[in-house]
Amino acid sequence: MAPSQSPAPSSQSGCPANSDHDREIPATDLLTPLKIRDVTLRNRIVMSPMCQYSSQDGLADDWHLVHLGSRAAGGVSLVFVEATAVTAEGRISPGDMGIWGDQHIEPLARIARFVASQGAVPAIQLAHAGRKASCQQPWLGGAPIKTAAEGGWPVIAPSAIPFHEGDPAPLALDRQGIDATIEAFAAATQRALTAGFQVIELHAAHGYLLHEFLSPLSNQRTDEYGGSLENRLRLTLQVAERMRKIIPQGLPLFVRISATDWVDGGWDIEQSVVLSRELKELGVDLIDVSSGALVPTAKIPVGRGYQVPFARQIKEQTGILTGAVGMITEPQYANEIITGGSADLVFIGRELLRDPYWALKAQHELGGEPAWPIPYGYAVKRRAK
Repeated sequence: MAPSQSPAPSSQSGCPANSDHDREIPATDLLTPLKIRDVTLRNRIVMSPMCQYSSQDGLADDWHLVHLGSRAAGGVSLVFVEATAVTAEGRISPGDMGIWGDQHIEPLARIARFVASQGAVPAIQLAHAGRKASCQQPWLGGAPIKTAAEGGWPVIAPSAIPFHEGDPAPLALDRQGIDATIEAFAAATQRALTAGFQVIELHAAHGYLLHEFLSPLSNQRTDEYGGSLENRLRLTLQVAERMRKIIPQGLPLFVRISATDWVDGGWDIEQSVVLSRELKELGVDLIDVSSGALVPTAKIPVGRGYQVPFARQIKEQTGILTGAVGMITEPQYANEIITGGSADLVFIGRELLRDPYWALKAQHELGGEPAWPIPYGYAVKRRAK
């Protein structure tokens, strides 16, 4: 083992040998381990999937290794690779991560191995961008790439309704296209397992393909995939069911949802509860509760913990584990989310971009012993004396 790495966990555990699990703690707080199936998380802090738009042909590279590996060394329990496209056409931008071919496995496996060596659990989010695909990277403006000559590709959706008014209409999926989408998620799931990921998350949020099928604002189909709530749930449930059959029983399956579109007549928390209950029946282990991003005109009351009540409602009404995400920046507040029973995990996004060692800071502030990487910990503890 390289000297810069913490002792590696067993294949069934994300707990490092030098983590502080013997301290006196409440029954459940931010630093409490959590076992989901056969995977144990050393605390309740998760690195949320965050797109880097920095891949070439969907391949992970040194940027992704350092970006993700530093947060694993920084003490989080679960490190998510960004939304990873199950088809080339399912990318948001040409820079998106992908897992549509076997060539993507080893670069991702390199990341999974390093994350695990630092005592964290490697995880991946599988996604298809739907009508929000074929766009420029955000720092280039994020506008749709409309032609093949410009580097774009055909965009698909449940119905021929563009994300922005005036943009080219996406191609409405036919039954053959729906079947191919299910197969793409299945194949990506197998590749993710081969790469060594211990948690897989299905992305059904933020206005991407599966969310587009869920919401009546973007789904105006008249077949068995549109209209009633039962029909609009169908594709997400079929994908989740197929994935669960592929994933070994000892490994967890998460699903990220947008709990509401924040628009009258759209997808809402009541429908999210129904979906979550159905997903639980299929063997999904946790709902990662976000919101919005289906339509550009939504008025979203962004603020501290603004999505946490949705995680709590889903948890209380279905009994499934939930994760809270969104404007959670302070360790004490993150701890209150767990101790108050609003969620079982806290997903940290932008704050981990600002501070890769946020989790170590949280451990210190909440009275625990920070699980420093061995070379760091030696120096830090020596200076403290």
